[in-house]
Amino acid sequence: MFSGGKDSSLVAILLEPFFDVELITCSFSVLPVGEVAKRAAEELGFAHRVLKLDRIILENALKIIANDGYPKNAINYIHKNAVERLASDMGVKIIADGIRRDDRVPVLTDSQVRSIEDRFGIKYICPLKGYGRAAVNMLVQQHLVIEEGQSDNMIKGDYETELREIIRQRFGNEKISELFPTHIQSRIVKRVI
Repeated sequence: MFSGGKDSSLVAILLEPFFDVELITCSFSVLPVGEVAKRAAEELGFAHRVLKLDRIILENALKIIANDGYPKNAINYIHKNAVERLASDMGVKIIADGIRRDDRVPVLTDSQVRSIEDRFGIKYICPLKGYGRAAVNMLVQQHLVIEEGQSDNMIKGDYETELREIIRQRFGNEKISELFPTHIQSRIVKRVI
């Protein structure tokens, strides 16, 4: 699961000695997030592909965020559906995710993970689950050059980018400010070798 950000990039680097890593970016084709992630994947030196998600998932997530007034459940809903969609690919045996210990979104519950593993016969791993933000940042400094910016100005290959865009298209920029807290996002510039 690859957004082109520091967490998913670091996971790819950590898994590289042990697995044949392919980076997968999920997209609804609202914005060219796959192209953004592809450039990051090329900088890292990994194979990359875009997995197109059904637009109904985005529409349902839009209803969830409108009802909640906050993005957490909507983004987690998209993530669960994205992982299930990828798990249904017959060639996929292991799905690795860049979730950290202190992440709030996107995350799967333990029961959701067990259900996906059992139903699809795959393994789901989160190599950064034991690391907090500070520890991840320390590792990132050793392996990656990144750029950071406010989430409303940073286009990358994550669900939030396309969810924000569909809200902007339908309700305007002010609605995004109402629904999303400000936070910093990262995007890979290059790999330090």
